[in-house]
Amino acid sequence: MSVWDELTGQSEAIAIFRAAAADSSLRDAPIGDSAMTHSWLITGPPGSGRSNLAYAFATALLSPPDPEGEEATRRQVAARTHPDLGVLSTEGVIIKMADVQKFVTTSYFSPSVSRYRVMVIEDADRMVERTSNVLLKALEEPPPRTVWILCAPSEADLLPTIRSRVRSVRLRVPDVAEVAELISRRDGVDLATATRAARESQSHIGMAHRLATNEEARRRRQLTLDIALGIHSVSDAVVAASKLLALAGEDAKAITEERDAEEREGALRSLGIEPGGTIPPALRAQLRTLEEDQKRRATRSLRDGIDRIMVDLQSLYRDILLLQLGVPSEPINLAIHSQLVSAAEATTAAATLGTMDAIATARKRIDGNVSPALALEAMLISAAR
Repeated sequence: MSVWDELTGQSEAIAIFRAAAADSSLRDAPIGDSAMTHSWLITGPPGSGRSNLAYAFATALLSPPDPEGEEATRRQVAARTHPDLGVLSTEGVIIKMADVQKFVTTSYFSPSVSRYRVMVIEDADRMVERTSNVLLKALEEPPPRTVWILCAPSEADLLPTIRSRVRSVRLRVPDVAEVAELISRRDGVDLATATRAARESQSHIGMAHRLATNEEARRRRQLTLDIALGIHSVSDAVVAASKLLALAGEDAKAITEERDAEEREGALRSLGIEPGGTIPPALRAQLRTLEEDQKRRATRSLRDGIDRIMVDLQSLYRDILLLQLGVPSEPINLAIHSQLVSAAEATTAAATLGTMDAIATARKRIDGNVSPALALEAMLISAAR
């Protein structure tokens, strides 16, 4: 199986990276005369497969020519344990400058077993300006066998000086059918369930996987829509805001709880401490650092959970608006079509459009660190009115 087989809907981008991976003249020809270059930027909407493509490209660059070596490299890249692969990602709101400085330092190491050293930065848009400037120096004078792969939603999320030193590859939103086929084939889900998950996730590959394989995630999404459709007054809106915030908290907890436990168990094992054993005072600082990282991740996960609720609500009112305007388009929330029709008949297109504007405003406010509870209340009160 090729490293490119688990990618979907990005044939043009895949062709670019396959050609680059096949080109071994990274430093034998001037940049621009070769399919390969030392720094790349993969952009595209959330769920389009940016990081999946980045790691497929990394695997192709790091793999030896024989099939067995390629399979071993694929496993190492998937586990993020390949000695010539550097990965910088964050579960926090921003990527810390100290992390970027340390990462840049490791980029100057020579490859140990492969032709290249590959440095991947997921969510490069989470770097503030002064942190980006640390990375800029490495991109301006890269080591001869180091390849940088940055991922971000759009080029505009990075400094112009960064953009001028990378080759950008833009991804598109995959079709629902393409995502459904991938989820069905990769995760062993029946095609009907995979198609519904792909449609309701709006072709977000990661969320489609979660909806297709996690019954609780499907239940929480359905409850989100039911709460929104049940708002008829200002008091309903206030109660609904509280319920949606609780749902986002449940979703965030479900995502982080299991991972936190595994990380703690692994940390204790690496320190030689048996489960349930006493932690020596000299080692407690290391565990406190892990716990602080997990708290930051929980904060980010809650914000992501709230944003997922906003996206689901946007899809709901988008479906209602199209019905009100008589646009012949398949609803995202096809499973509740009768409820969509009832909601469309109960209000006007202008009111629905106003609600969608309120959701967009709430997302901006939360991104600007406004209290999520207040932002949700204001948004839903606007919907009620």
